[in-house]
Amino acid sequence: MNPVPPDDLSLPCSWLLDSIIKATAFLTLALAVGAADAPAQEIEPRAFSNIPIGVEFLIAGYGYAEGGLVTDPTLPLRNANLRTHTTVFAYARSLDIWGQSGKFDVILPYSWLSGTAEFAGQPRDRETAGFGDARLRFSLNLYGAPALPLREFAAYRQDTIVGASLQLSIPSGQYDADKLVNIGSNRWFAKPELGISKAWGPWTLELATAITFFADNDDFLSGRTRAQDPLYSVQGGLTYGFANGIWVALNGTYFAGGRTTLDGAVDNDLQRNSRAGVTLALPIDRHNSVKIYASTGLSTRIGSDADTLGIAWQYRWGGGL
Repeated sequence: MNPVPPDDLSLPCSWLLDSIIKATAFLTLALAVGAADAPAQEIEPRAFSNIPIGVEFLIAGYGYAEGGLVTDPTLPLRNANLRTHTTVFAYARSLDIWGQSGKFDVILPYSWLSGTAEFAGQPRDRETAGFGDARLRFSLNLYGAPALPLREFAAYRQDTIVGASLQLSIPSGQYDADKLVNIGSNRWFAKPELGISKAWGPWTLELATAITFFADNDDFLSGRTRAQDPLYSVQGGLTYGFANGIWVALNGTYFAGGRTTLDGAVDNDLQRNSRAGVTLALPIDRHNSVKIYASTGLSTRIGSDADTLGIAWQYRWGGGL
């Protein structure tokens, strides 16, 4: 990209374009956060933001979780001390959808899980590795985020954005029907979400709510049928963006519901849990960025009492970059 003369006010200056590119660098990196976690546990800052159209992203990340089981917190485990190492690979692309900005992304995690827990009063240990369930997501900003090419995007300033998304989990991960603890879940889920984002100068306040619908696992513990009620979640967050493209976010999420039944027998595993997390985004250059994140359980009724820490790298291209 050729630099623009400073006295030419009809075009944005190259430094302004660079700042905008950096400021939007991590809008899709957040999808790597908690990619192996249960769907409502995910803490995702800046999920509904504007991005120049035609930009593509490759993401590679690593996350570590310790404590309870993050893949399915409703499993009947006690005193769980499990460790999960997860690598995440993802692709995303920003889209022009009827004049509004949108995004499509696909996530593929690979995890190593080991540790101990009690099941039915007996100590058990487990060690396994494999791909997690692949996830697809389509996001659309409904208001306040018009689809703009990069050169026009330089003049865009966020006010209020309203957006929606639909995430689909495909049961493609590692699953042993005779084992209680697995990386894959052997079931589909669909998660529609609605969110709003409001900017005041460098500050951005976000609020989102979602419902996760689960299909049945019809091969739970070698042939039993395990069903799960919908899981309701709400997430809020506050982000501060610096002029050089660095931003930091503090987010929290609360989720409830998700009671399970096993062959028609209702279990006492209704979830009422909350988590909090912090995210730091660090741009490297126009094409590369790094994000560091951490989260922990605040209150836990069933499962999800785990601490997570991770890092992700993102490479972006297209859209005139």
